[in-house]
Amino acid sequence: MVHFTVEEKAVITSLWGKVNVEEAGGEALGRLLVVYPWTQRFFDNFGNLSSASAIMGNPKVKAHGKKVLTSLGEAIKNMDDLKGTFAHLSELHCDRLHVDPENFKLLGNELVIVLAKHFGKEFTPQVQAAWQKMVAGVAIALAHKYH
Repeated sequence: MVHFTVEEKAVITSLWGKVNVEEAGGEALGRLLVVYPWTQRFFDNFGNLSSASAIMGNPKVKAHGKKVLTSLGEAIKNMDDLKGTFAHLSELHCDRLHVDPENFKLLGNELVIVLAKHFGKEFTPQVQAAWQKMVAGVAIALAHKYH
């Protein structure tokens, strides 16, 4: 289980309040699909994923990215119980979707890149450390139900 300090929680929630979920989610998922093309196999019903521009402009990628970050918002509200927050999604991704749990780490890292890009100087090393811990905790929680 990941333990967040009061300071880390404050840093995460403060930045989260400024995040455009739709924009950041679509960009993070799009980057995942471009940088790690083997992850595209989980999104074969998303239509054209033939190039970086097609992926980044794909409305289904953007919509699913928003959905992912909306779930992350729930995790931010429940930082002390990430495993409980993601129990259902962990089962879904394991049992039905068969997603490699390593992909959760990759997506988390892409999100950190997007946040750094969007927030520039505000995304200090301290902020990055808190967010890296957050996305790592989420990845662990999402992988929890895997056998």
